[in-house]
Amino acid sequence: MASTHSPKAFHIFGSGISFSISPTIHNSGFQHYGLPFTYDIRESPSIDDVANLISDKKLGGASVTMPHKLHVHKYCTDQTDTAKLIGAINTLVIKNTSDGRTVIGDNTDWSGLHTIIKDYSKVATQQPTVGLVIGAGGASRAALYAMHRAGIQHIYLVNRTQSVAEKVKKDFKPAFEITILPNLQELPRMPHVIIGTVPATVTTEDQFSGIFGSSGLCIEMAYKPRQTPLLTVAQRHPGWQTVTGLEVLLAQGYDQFGLWTGLEPPREKMVEAVAEHEREKARKEMAGLL
Repeated sequence: MASTHSPKAFHIFGSGISFSISPTIHNSGFQHYGLPFTYDIRESPSIDDVANLISDKKLGGASVTMPHKLHVHKYCTDQTDTAKLIGAINTLVIKNTSDGRTVIGDNTDWSGLHTIIKDYSKVATQQPTVGLVIGAGGASRAALYAMHRAGIQHIYLVNRTQSVAEKVKKDFKPAFEITILPNLQELPRMPHVIIGTVPATVTTEDQFSGIFGSSGLCIEMAYKPRQTPLLTVAQRHPGWQTVTGLEVLLAQGYDQFGLWTGLEPPREKMVEAVAEHEREKARKEMAGLL
């Protein structure tokens, strides 16, 4: 059956994203519904370099990743309240109305994390009330807000640069309280939910010793490499559930797909497509092609 939709282009904007699997996720969803949409990678050091793509009438929407999450707002005609509060945008939603074309900045990083935390809370032996976020960049803001919305009362933030963490705390102060800690060894309470938001390449397993209590949920937002030092340490504690950066990427991608299409994301198809992508990548690596 022919699609009644007009062809649209979707992109991911960021730097150092040549291996992004977002195209695999979204193109599998478009294909499932027979939509004449395409999703590709548009890498650039500055968000200004893709301004022409944002203004293109064929743009259906876009994912925004580092380092553009904190700067893309200048090309938005509007932002959702949550995107404004978080101060970071990872999704552009295009609305065409009789009044013209609007580019809305939204954030699905927080909503994807919120879903993961709430799903964990349904099966947890104790309700999570203490959260720890490691890092204070754009992803960290989404993690902090997700914890707040999930009902976590005590939220700790640890970042290498104290002044950056203080800025994040100040920005969120009208909505909720964050306690900044000088390091991971000075936790007043053992956390029930831990979210890592820093690149895995700058962390070591030793950094994370002593932060895991008897049980909890550990979420890693970095998905390259798949197995990070934070996940490795968490998996040594039997009472802890772990969520990989790939699972986080899928969770926020489901929400993006819904915002762009108004359709239910075909989660199983998307997971299958990602699994096949991973298998193909492994085959190429074995063959020395990557």
